[in-house]
Amino acid sequence: MTRPVAEGTPPDAILLGFARVLRKAGVAVTPDREATYLRAVATLDLGDRAATYWAGRATLCSSPDDFSRYDRAFEAWFKPPEEQRPGEVANVRAEPSRNLLGTGQGAPDETEEGEVIRAGASEQEVLRHRDVAELSRAEKSLLATMFGSLPRPEPTRRTNRTVPARRGSIDARRTMRAQLAHLGEPVELRRRHRTVKRRRIVVLIDVSGSMRDYADALLRLAHHWAGSGHPVEVFTLGTRLTRVTRALHQRDAELALVDAGDTVPDWSGGTRLGESLKAFLDRWGRRGTARGAVVVVCSDGWERHDTTLLAEQMQQLAALAHKVVWVNPHAGKAGYLPIQAGIVAALPHLDALVAGHSLHTFAKVAGVVDLA
Repeated sequence: MTRPVAEGTPPDAILLGFARVLRKAGVAVTPDREATYLRAVATLDLGDRAATYWAGRATLCSSPDDFSRYDRAFEAWFKPPEEQRPGEVANVRAEPSRNLLGTGQGAPDETEEGEVIRAGASEQEVLRHRDVAELSRAEKSLLATMFGSLPRPEPTRRTNRTVPARRGSIDARRTMRAQLAHLGEPVELRRRHRTVKRRRIVVLIDVSGSMRDYADALLRLAHHWAGSGHPVEVFTLGTRLTRVTRALHQRDAELALVDAGDTVPDWSGGTRLGESLKAFLDRWGRRGTARGAVVVVCSDGWERHDTTLLAEQMQQLAALAHKVVWVNPHAGKAGYLPIQAGIVAALPHLDALVAGHSLHTFAKVAGVVDLA
């Protein structure tokens, strides 16, 4: 490495600082990638510049588009201060990095560090409420790292099966058997309660042209939900129905979204909600996928064809599912009225119509699904 590490400076702090600069440069560095990066460098040598470079490039970058940004950030971060040009290091709160790299200027100022932390927290809080369609590429990359903070819905249902319990309804049969075993003498009442089973979540995401700015975030949200181990099925709607459950069950969000994108042939195409829903019900819904499930339809409701078919399919979907929740990116905006033809046709068959255009509203959607 070009510059020796300051004595006592944890190597992890240097590497995580670089990951933060890289994230601000527009590379989608997730917490999982950071952890992999630390493990990779731990097996090499932090003093070996080339090894550190290739370890980071292999673990922090998710596409060839990231390589140029990675090279610039690496060069700026690990270059000695005397060789840096003004503003070369990511215009970030670079003060902590300079200290970590051993500028010999002493410990970081606590007041400045506190301001940096508060500024970062405030920036993320603002980002949580921003419409994802209005974000820049760098902001979307940062937002992608925040999906891990969202709650995961895990709706349940009570089954008819009962098990012995200390509290609950009286189990007359077990009580009678116990009394007979004691020759008719009164015994303590035996009790039981019904068991609980996880309720399936089915997510139907509209990937037509009008939903282009939201489809990526909604797929990322579905991937986050699927990561809990709860049964989650995910399909895309457009001009046809596509099941992307297998792609989204990969642990790495970026790889999962790339695979899902490769699976969907009608990305940013037309809108045939009625026909797509009919395909879902005919092939999957009536065969068990939608029965008793919480079905989440993510769409703006723009239907280019006759909405009669959509209304019929929504009625059948509502009859099969436990609850139907419609997530509309425009529902949370000022002045919104549910007057689109698709929404008008679906509204009588919905249990909830909620907004879904920001990280803040995504958290609310999770709450609605969890309580369904």
